Amino acid sequence: MIIRADSLIAKPWKNGGGITREIAAGPPDASLDAFAWRLSIADVASNGAFSRFAGVDRVLVLLDGAGMRLTEADGRAHVLDAPLALARFAGETPIDAVLIDGPTRDFNVMVRRDRARASADVRRASCSIAGEHDLTFIHCAHGRIDIKTADGARHTLETGDTLQLERASALQCEASEGASWLHVGIDML
Repeated sequence: MIIRADSLIAKPWKNGGGITREIAAGPPDASLDAFAWRLSIADVASNGAFSRFAGVDRVLVLLDGAGMRLTEADGRAHVLDAPLALARFAGETPIDAVLIDGPTRDFNVMVRRDRARASADVRRASCSIAGEHDLTFIHCAHGRIDIKTADGARHTLETGDTLQLERASALQCEASEGASWLHVGIDML
């Protein structure tokens, strides 16, 4: 199933400090307190605290903008200052975000650690992907990605589009020149 960028609906963050657009969540239509896994895109327009999600592991990838510095309560910092920079952290960790130079847009992966595990990889070229996850997502960050599944199905993603597949076997991903994309795998426990 392809989830088109223009179908995503903007909603306020859990803490009210920004806007998020949910790509997909499991179970479907789960609330922010009940999801097992969730993928979303967030617009960050100002400095401030991140929403806290107890028991959730998070991956954050910078899509657009100059970036941000995330500082944990203990002083540990994650600096996302280049396209597709990635940070991993626990959702219950108090984190303050400081924008480097204006608004940003980021891609979020969240999994409730007692229910699911996630892997997230940034890609900038064509490649094959082994089908090894319960759920596989391909998110086109920039450009165009043509995807062929082992059964011969073909899918084309443009910037902001996401392909969701269940128990996918091998995929062949052909990236246009200058394209970048994310491969996210979700495994249920």
